[in-house]
Amino acid sequence: MKVLIVLTSHDTLGNTGKQTGFWLEELAAPYYVFKDAGAEIVLASPQGGQPPLDPKSNEPAFQTDDTRRFTADVQAKAQLAATVRLDSVDQADFDAVFYPGGHGPLWDLAEDMHSISLIEAFLAANKPIALVCHAPGVLRHVKKPDGRPLVEGLQVTGFTNTEEAAVELTNVVPFLVEDELKAKGGNFSCGDDWSSYVVEDGLLITGQNPASSAPVARLLLNHLNMVN
Repeated sequence: MKVLIVLTSHDTLGNTGKQTGFWLEELAAPYYVFKDAGAEIVLASPQGGQPPLDPKSNEPAFQTDDTRRFTADVQAKAQLAATVRLDSVDQADFDAVFYPGGHGPLWDLAEDMHSISLIEAFLAANKPIALVCHAPGVLRHVKKPDGRPLVEGLQVTGFTNTEEAAVELTNVVPFLVEDELKAKGGNFSCGDDWSSYVVEDGLLITGQNPASSAPVARLLLNHLNMVN
């Protein structure tokens, strides 16, 4: 079993002068769900190399057992420092793909043609994709084979408008995940702010926020186990 994890390469939080990137828990939690199940993991990003970490996700208040394990894991950190370039990735080499969030993906992966075509290729090959928190926003330009938006008519979730308002970035992000998924015809639902909430619709698995990271990964793993 081989799982691709796609991370952002974008490190600037709009015009705030602050840094952004991927959210640590949203990488660490699924990383160990997959690793502990014996999966081979490949990390990729648009630019390759070390992807930017959202510094806020490394603050003490947001640490979990998984983030502490990752931070102490020499092998994991070395792998993170050497992500492969996204344009070198072929879906044929993998069984599934997982997209962690953080605000970064809204700027780069959401508009990245390699990411868009990669997701379409996974689905065309009947392979599952999973995205958590802000990462469902990268589906905004992904199409079904007939050219309609991928999420049209599908059950989806992601970082909510109220959660974005709570972190005071509503007017900073290029688009709101909830609004965009709805605009593309997705049947958006959510749980309470900051609580774990996961939706599965066919090959598409989405999670609302950082707390949803491990449950999304476990659901993806269950899907792979059923297939295999």
